[in-house]
Amino acid sequence: MVGVDAGATSTRVAVHALDGTRAGYGTAGAGNPSAHGLAPAVAAIGTALERALRGVDPSRVVASLAGVAGKVDALEPELAKVWAELGVPEGPRVAGDVLIAYVAGTPEPSGSLLLSGTGAVAARVEDHELAAIADGLGWLLGDAGSGFWIGRAAARAVVAALDRGSRNGLLVALVAAEFLGTGSPDAGSPGAGDVAWGVSPRADADRIVRLAQADHMRLAALSRLVSRAAGEGDPMAVTIVREAAGHLVATARRVHVSGPVVLAGSVLTSEGPVRNAVRELLMGEDPVESVATARDAAGAAAWLAARAGGLLSPERARELHPVFTQPLVSTGGLGPP
Repeated sequence: MVGVDAGATSTRVAVHALDGTRAGYGTAGAGNPSAHGLAPAVAAIGTALERALRGVDPSRVVASLAGVAGKVDALEPELAKVWAELGVPEGPRVAGDVLIAYVAGTPEPSGSLLLSGTGAVAARVEDHELAAIADGLGWLLGDAGSGFWIGRAAARAVVAALDRGSRNGLLVALVAAEFLGTGSPDAGSPGAGDVAWGVSPRADADRIVRLAQADHMRLAALSRLVSRAAGEGDPMAVTIVREAAGHLVATARRVHVSGPVVLAGSVLTSEGPVRNAVRELLMGEDPVESVATARDAAGAAAWLAARAGGLLSPERARELHPVFTQPLVSTGGLGPP
């Protein structure tokens, strides 16, 4: 089986035997056709597939599923051409990346996904089909609680503090070091010597605003600084974390009916204060049935291809789910990064 996880930053393809054994793995660049164009997305997926098939007889592939962010109708026939060129008998079925992210966390056919990475979205899945979706409306008008939202909240709070004449607080120092610093803010706790402070706090605020407006996606990277500062008890960061978790859980509860809630995306799969706060809220008042964490999405796509194709019984599929979705520690010769 071949499984594809194609997103806005990278593409991953996994090849698995029916017993779940990983036979190949390949990675390539962005595979989102809506964000990067159809031809570049198809090329990236094809490159990752070619790498994953090294050492594998492509004629033995019996099922393929591609989970693609920003999927478009024209993608499936284009991928079928790529599969044929590489010797795979039949092209892949194409599904959205949201469904695959859910499957990466649980074998249960019905439940909910809560994803927070650069963006944020929640979805309800019923019998391995997308049934409802909430948020995922993009950085400008939605994605509440996402990495971008957290980073923007941090920048907003910091420039507001500087506008009031204050340079106090760990988060202020971290964000200032990120935008105005002479070195990495991760190389120890920054102090005044790590930041090229301006003639006044207001001047510092103006410089951060100009730099953020010139590259707004830079704000998403600030989320890691919020996690660090919140972990050390910075009040400004703790407030942002609490608000982000509240937004994310409120979004999840809009769609959740029953079954597990799968946490996905870098913000919620990485240990840290946001993940911890989200779990506490989900398991607090009116607790959900269970909380799971997404694992390898390419392997999950291969698993769903086998299950949906009737190649695995429901019982055998449940048993093998953790084998298919085992995180990839290293390529181990299965394909270059």
